[in-house]
Amino acid sequence: MADSLGNAIIRLLKRRPFYGYLLIGLHRALSESPHPVGVTICAGTPTLTVNADLFADFTAEEQEALLEHVIKHLLHLHMARRKERNRHDWDLACDLAINPTIEGLPAEAVQPKRFLLKPGLAAEEYYCLLVDPFDTGSLRGAGKGGTDQDSGGEAGYGEPEQRHARETDSPDEAESLDDHRIWEEADSTPLKLAEELVRGMVRDAWKQADGQVPAELRQLVQGLLAPPAIPWRMVLRQFVATAGRVGHQSSWQRENRRFAHITPGSRRRHRLNLLIGVDVSDSTDAPEIREAFARELLQIVRGRDAQLTVLYANSRIQRLDAFRGQPIVVESYHGGGFTDLRPVFDHARQMQTRPAAIIYLTDGIGPAPESMELPTLWVLTKEGERPVPWGVELRLDV
Repeated sequence: MADSLGNAIIRLLKRRPFYGYLLIGLHRALSESPHPVGVTICAGTPTLTVNADLFADFTAEEQEALLEHVIKHLLHLHMARRKERNRHDWDLACDLAINPTIEGLPAEAVQPKRFLLKPGLAAEEYYCLLVDPFDTGSLRGAGKGGTDQDSGGEAGYGEPEQRHARETDSPDEAESLDDHRIWEEADSTPLKLAEELVRGMVRDAWKQADGQVPAELRQLVQGLLAPPAIPWRMVLRQFVATAGRVGHQSSWQRENRRFAHITPGSRRRHRLNLLIGVDVSDSTDAPEIREAFARELLQIVRGRDAQLTVLYANSRIQRLDAFRGQPIVVESYHGGGFTDLRPVFDHARQMQTRPAAIIYLTDGIGPAPESMELPTLWVLTKEGERPVPWGVELRLDV
């Protein structure tokens, strides 16, 4: 994975830096999928999966196009917007929405003209053209298609005798180049939290690329940069709720969304185990900041079987408090010295029961790990700086 993927990212950094910096911010995982690449949001973490052998089989131009393809899926939050839709048709609609804007894709990449559809539509518009409103099959299956010439004069994919169909022209048979099966992992991340996560990634990549954004993404990126962040309390609540789902196991099977009354799901609940890091620098020592933070955490975990470990740290861990079934107090603590964000993450890796997630209250100024496998929420002060591209950013404005 290091050679073919790394070289492709380096080429993008030189040729299209915005895409390259976005890719650098993704967690990477090897895959044995029959698809060369895939991207999803897993437990609040944007993740790029790569089948190194398959990816290496493509030309350099095709590799860059495939990476651009998955980045556009992420920017449009396609995996988080699927929800109750027919999965095959939604996956195909998302590909049709972005593929015409990408040069160098492999010849087998689906394009709107293959189904006699016009380019330039949004995924939702293609989905309405593809899905059969009377299809009562499984959401995992394919839609059946079947629209004739529409009233506006634009051709749908029509009946077989109208379009001289071949098997490859059927939407039912169309497949994605990238792995969409992993999109199911995004179901555990609320859409608003996913939006904030992608917004933070875009903000970082935009700065690193000196504001250079591909023309076809300019409007989308401006929209992600312009809106104010959603309220910090909502981000915190959604992040903790997402972390609470990590580690849950099905005792029978996942609930069928369409036929929930027939096949109800059942899950065993696990204790919510969170690690709270508190930077002891002066910037986070304001009582109103720590009280608001602790008060909101208390409201979120109240009534749940929760274990919270609070670490006070500067260049090393100064103090450790554990809370379970009792009020949470984030106290004032003067540690002195310089700030190093790494000891909290080192402690997390060494915990006998690893936390579901890490929440770090800090100004972000200090060295941090290059990567972290645990979902992380950076709770930054108003003037703080995000220390690394990974993790979810929350701006604590109280």
